[in-house]
Amino acid sequence: MNEKAKKILNIVVKCIVALLIIFAIFIMIFTIVTVTTVDKNERSIFGHRFYIVLSDSMSKSDKNAHMDVHFNVGDIVIVKNVKDPYSLKEGDIISFISMNDNDSFGKTITHMIDSIEYDNKGDFVGYKTKGTNTMSVDEATVEPEFILGTYAGKLPYLGSFFQFTKTTPGYILCILVPFVLLILYNVVNFARLFKQYKDEQKAILTREREEVEAQRRRNEDLLAQLQAMGVELPPDFAPPDTTPPPEQ
Repeated sequence: MNEKAKKILNIVVKCIVALLIIFAIFIMIFTIVTVTTVDKNERSIFGHRFYIVLSDSMSKSDKNAHMDVHFNVGDIVIVKNVKDPYSLKEGDIISFISMNDNDSFGKTITHMIDSIEYDNKGDFVGYKTKGTNTMSVDEATVEPEFILGTYAGKLPYLGSFFQFTKTTPGYILCILVPFVLLILYNVVNFARLFKQYKDEQKAILTREREEVEAQRRRNEDLLAQLQAMGVELPPDFAPPDTTPPPEQ
């Protein structure tokens, strides 16, 4: 592989790793936020709550196509805390704890206010709500104490994604696999750097041995020249130690 191809491959690998890191961080933050806030009536972030849509009662249809607000199963609706639950009006979309005497009892519902109810004395009672997909009015009247907030927006499909991450395949694909790949990349990168370090140390040691060997030969040549010239060396003369350094 030529140098240009190596550089391109290195850039591609770094981009993939960067994307994995960004995805892993996103999943970590997303999981923490959703687990602690989504579908939690007692939890809010800056005055907003988050709920996963579980029915198509507010999805777009021929009956509500003219309306501005629609959301589908798997979306996350954002609900803003309401300061005065008595001040709502017809057409407002609210989230509330259902008091309907059916399977939805106690669950969080997000529907549109259809009308405002008063008793015989003209005192406020509550709100009648409906799903705009079917336009069927809910049985129970929503009293102010059960209102959680008003609709402020939606996060399309994130609810389905969150529910998928809680399944075994979702955990493996979205959480386990990215972290395993990052760990493997770091292990391979560490092994590469360690090999590079050992190669550099070996090269330094080889160079030192070559220099020592060259010095030894120079000393031998000098000693031979002195002997040839008849120079008498003192009895205790010893040439410099030119023993090569040991292998590491």
